Amino acid sequence: MVKKTAVIILFLVILMIMLVFTRLNPGLVEIDLAFGTVESSVPLAFTVTFVMGWLFGLLCTAIFAARLVSERRNLRKQLRNSETEVHTLRNLPIVDAD
Repeated sequence: MVKKTAVIILFLVILMIMLVFTRLNPGLVEIDLAFGTVESSVPLAFTVTFVMGWLFGLLCTAIFAARLVSERRNLRKQLRNSETEVHTLRNLPIVDAD
C-alpha cells in the first residue's frame, strides 16, 4: 500500500514539474537527427527524450529479468536432477568391502 502511494505521489510530482517546465519554456528548438532536422517545442523534445529513456530502461530491465528467469529454470532443473540422484543413491543396498 505504501509503495503504491509513493509511486502515485512520484508520478504527480513529475507531472507537476513537467507542467511548470512547459509554462516556463514555450520556445522552439531545432533538433538535428543526422538524416534531417526537426523543429519542436522544448517541452515536447524533453518529454520525448524522457519517454525514450524510460522505454530503454524498461527494455534493459526486461532483458535482465528474462536472464534471471532462465537461470532460475536451469537451477531448478539441476536441483531436481541432484535430488533424484541422492534418492537413487540412498535406495542402493550397502555392500561390504571385505
